[in-house]
Amino acid sequence: FPSLSGNDNSEALPESIPSAPGTLPHFMEEPDDAYIIKSNPIVLRCKAMPAMQIFFKCNGEWVHQNEHVSEESMDETTGLKVREVFINVTRQQVEDFHGPEDYWCQCVAWSHLGTSKSRKASVRIAYLRKNFEQDPQGKEVPIEGMIVLHCRPPEGVPAAEVEWLKNEEPIDSNLDENIDTRADHNLIIRQARLSDSGNYTCMAANIVAKRRSMSATVVVYVNGGWSSWTEWSNCNARCGRGWQKRSRTCTNPAPLNGGAFCEGMSVQKITCTALCPVDGSWEVWSEWSVCSPECEHLRVRECIAPPPRNGGKYCEGLSQESENCTDGLCVQDKKPLHEIKSRNIETASDIALYSGLGAAVIAVAVLVVGVTLYRRSQSEYGVDVIDSSALTGGFQTFNFKTVRQGNSLLLNSAMQPDLTVSRTYSGPICLQDPMDKELMTESSLFNPLSDIKVKVQSSFMVSLGVTERAEYHGKAHSGTFPHGNNRAFGTIQARNKAAYIQNLSSISATTELKTTAIFGHLGGRLVVPNTGVSLLIPHGAIPEESSWEIYLAITQKESSLQLEGSDVLLGPEVTCGPPDLSVSTPVALTIPHCAEVNSEHWNIHLKRRTEQGKWEEVMSVEEETTSCYCLLDPYACHILLNSFGTYALIGEPISDCAVRQLKVAVFGCLSCNSLDYNLRVYCMDNTPCAFQEVVLDERLQGGQLLEEPKLLHFRGNTFSLQISVLDIPPFLWRIKPFTACQEVPFSRVWCSSQKPLHCAFSLERYTPATTQLSCKICVRQVKGHEQILQIQTSILENERETITFFAQDDGNFPAQMGPKAFKIPYSIRQRICATFDTPNAKGKDWQMLAQKTSITRNLSYFATQSSPSAVILDLWEARHQHDGDLDSLACALEEIGRTHSKISDVTETEIEEPDFNYSRQNGL
Repeated sequence: FPSLSGNDNSEALPESIPSAPGTLPHFMEEPDDAYIIKSNPIVLRCKAMPAMQIFFKCNGEWVHQNEHVSEESMDETTGLKVREVFINVTRQQVEDFHGPEDYWCQCVAWSHLGTSKSRKASVRIAYLRKNFEQDPQGKEVPIEGMIVLHCRPPEGVPAAEVEWLKNEEPIDSNLDENIDTRADHNLIIRQARLSDSGNYTCMAANIVAKRRSMSATVVVYVNGGWSSWTEWSNCNARCGRGWQKRSRTCTNPAPLNGGAFCEGMSVQKITCTALCPVDGSWEVWSEWSVCSPECEHLRVRECIAPPPRNGGKYCEGLSQESENCTDGLCVQDKKPLHEIKSRNIETASDIALYSGLGAAVIAVAVLVVGVTLYRRSQSEYGVDVIDSSALTGGFQTFNFKTVRQGNSLLLNSAMQPDLTVSRTYSGPICLQDPMDKELMTESSLFNPLSDIKVKVQSSFMVSLGVTERAEYHGKAHSGTFPHGNNRAFGTIQARNKAAYIQNLSSISATTELKTTAIFGHLGGRLVVPNTGVSLLIPHGAIPEESSWEIYLAITQKESSLQLEGSDVLLGPEVTCGPPDLSVSTPVALTIPHCAEVNSEHWNIHLKRRTEQGKWEEVMSVEEETTSCYCLLDPYACHILLNSFGTYALIGEPISDCAVRQLKVAVFGCLSCNSLDYNLRVYCMDNTPCAFQEVVLDERLQGGQLLEEPKLLHFRGNTFSLQISVLDIPPFLWRIKPFTACQEVPFSRVWCSSQKPLHCAFSLERYTPATTQLSCKICVRQVKGHEQILQIQTSILENERETITFFAQDDGNFPAQMGPKAFKIPYSIRQRICATFDTPNAKGKDWQMLAQKTSITRNLSYFATQSSPSAVILDLWEARHQHDGDLDSLACALEEIGRTHSKISDVTETEIEEPDFNYSRQNGL
């Protein structure tokens, strides 16, 4: 064999040796093509039988003998010699070769009979470029349209294989006949479906590396289509000309993923004429009948002149009359009938006279004894007043007259009362619960009252049989946000802003929208601070001798509620729990909302999330049901529930006049470039929790509230929203061209769920000496409502006027347990319930209490409760948690008493009831 040592490796070996009869070497394994990855050498191997020697030749030159690794063995079957040889090829060797073709190697095997050559194996350096030659591009396509995403992977050796990902999950075209990924690395979706919306990524990979393309967002949208018209409603006029309407919804299909909203009107109205009701009238009386053995005869009449029609009233009065038909000459027991009757009447009148005189004497005596004993004790004021400011911990200066004693609901004092002289008292009035007084016994507390007389002027005065009034002169509290209906931010003069509301810096950036506390049988109230969300647990809702840790939270992540069509999430998604807690009386959950309440424009639903995570409808707000109760106030919905869970309010607009109330607020801060100043205009739902979310985000960005927020009425009429910056001072400030006005599509505003919408404007000063900024922010809906915010501020923090918000920070008392959580003292509440829950022949029951407290619908819900009055008072507590408007409740009770004082038996009531009330008050 030729020598392959030293520098003789370039000497040519003979291609063959003269062969003798036998077998030439046969290759059992030939070298394969290989790729060098990074700097790692590759190994080429060759195996032949029979072979005395095997050597590699690379690029036409023999590889040195020392670079070969050889192994020799014997084939057990044939007994022939088997030889296997290995060599290493390095990256440096491949890079140093500059031939017309790729670096290659082959092996040559010798035997006694001759030589054999293997195939040529190429060796290449593997790589994969970083950048794609073509990235896929995002698309918006209609449903059932074709989607084609192009992808050209980076250059590489070996060539990269392409795989498609959707939302980071691999796509297998074998499992979906609608998808094809075989056409030159492109992704083809033949008919787009809603489920095809997502982020698509092209993934290229070879033995060296993997590369990801830019993600392409594919949105499959659905243009809205009208449903069929509903049936025409009944004529709204009871008599004469009126109108009736029908409606349709944009739900066939509903617009999705930015699809166009339906064009045209969702409500149609036409005029109608209703038949007027005709009240019935009596015909003339018939002739008298024949005289009966009882000495009476009859006559009748019918309600047919005319009869009632079209819902008219039936005739009032009797349809039959009877009278004596013998002019008093009919004889019983041998005496004329009229003599017997006259004697009976005289005897009855004498008895009534003497009884009345005796009762009067006894009443006077009891009154004298009571007054004497009371003056000796000198332990209570003789005042028939419970002041609402005292109930809420306030202090008032007022005048009142002292009156007679004997009322168990009086204020306590050690002062001797004077029943004739008018006095003026100045200072705080503190209500003490009558349950703690010796004067009120258990019998007087829990026994129902036969009647209640309530007298009210400017404060809450409750008396039982007291005839004199107390004179009260107090200072009215000014309503401030978020109490009552003032949450929409009324107009406030700039000079009063600092005294009106709380500074932005007082809101913690780490506020968690969740409150937890332990409650027992006495009940209490949970509040999520500055959000308008609260939960009232009534007294007795939790069984005695037990307590529960109850929580109230607002969902801060993206809601799982899937809205249909133009439906709107009107408030926060609220969770109360634990879900396994069973209450004996309904709890009151308060959720703020942003709808302008009008049943002709909105259909509002309450939905609940099940344990499986799906949402189910509980009820419509206007629905009559006994499972749940919803009371919709202008800015909040109060819900009576028997079970805890996650709830949300959904609004379905039924006309283009449906209004979603948006709060408009402007924040500003300096940018990184000291000459630039950023204005951020927010349009959010008019709920405290939505505003708080914006405040917390702005604090993290260093933003400052520049002007008092204002209320914008955004109608569901498909018109867009425009936000513009006006009256920028020339030569001091400038704004980038074409950015002074921004327009937001209707669907982006209307269907924005709970995420606040905001637009940013960048203003630039000409010189650093400019420190004052004055301009106007105009926010308007096209063909709709407009609001202008006047901005006048210093861009320097130390000179800037503090604009504040939040009239009351309720974060100091997120949970109140026991009696202090309620505005109405428990003993007074017990008396009211005992009075109105008891059926009364005069009609004074819980239904009238509901009517006077503005509860007029779905009364069947309260009828199913063990104490309807208690549930009505719980609802009152939920509605007045901030103002504690006890005056309004007192006025309602007084009105009930005044109404029933007009009944026909007034004389009987005035004679009997004072003694009853007096005995009640003294525990008799």
